[in-house]
Amino acid sequence: QLVESGGGSVQAGGSLRLSCAASENTLSTYSMGWYRQAPGKDREGVAFLSRDGPTEYAESVKGRFTVSRDISTRTLYLNMDNLKPEDSATYYCAASLSWNVLRTPSNSVRGRSWGQGTQVTVS
Repeated sequence: QLVESGGGSVQAGGSLRLSCAASENTLSTYSMGWYRQAPGKDREGVAFLSRDGPTEYAESVKGRFTVSRDISTRTLYLNMDNLKPEDSATYYCAASLSWNVLRTPSNSVRGRSWGQGTQVTVS
């Protein structure tokens, strides 16, 4: 089970930190990441963290967003700095045993779990 929190409204240039609480052993077993979906747009991958440590970011957020985890608290984080209005979206936490499946854009892929989403609005 994945439960996101930390969304909200912020002015452009501001910062937010999203959290994703996971079940026991999830962060040490699964690769995890963040997606977002704005109204009328496809869901897009934002940031990914392999269970072994490597990270990957969308070009649009490189240098502004940082994905990290705290295994002791079973929490995945997304620190978002210098937010822009185009970052406004519902952000979803995702997890998969497969690094490739986690990052697959297709919605029909199996083996990926999702949270319920948290809304971020940048004005």
